[in-house]
Amino acid sequence: MSGLDPKHYTYRVIWSAEDGEFVGLCAEFPSLSHLDDTQTSALEGITRLVADVVVEMQTTGETPPAPIADREYSGRFQVRITPDLHRRLAIRAAETNVSLNRIVSDQLAKP
Repeated sequence: MSGLDPKHYTYRVIWSAEDGEFVGLCAEFPSLSHLDDTQTSALEGITRLVADVVVEMQTTGETPPAPIADREYSGRFQVRITPDLHRRLAIRAAETNVSLNRIVSDQLAKP
């Protein structure tokens, strides 16, 4: 598979009350899912499905997405907010004697 390992993709399994089964999902392929009776089977199913899709994409000349785990991140991204929110965050940062970046980072890190 030319260096791309489908095991590096981001998988998760959730319960679907609507389907009455576990659903295996892959973040890099949001249109794919696999339903099964057990969490383990749902994970194995979505992993196999993604591996098959990656092979098919490569066979047809398409480039599969890079796994999130294998990508590099700078730790920086730009967010546009209203001027009023920017002011309120700047005031909060000043009042707590921390940077605006710290205020926003702490908010984003909350579950």
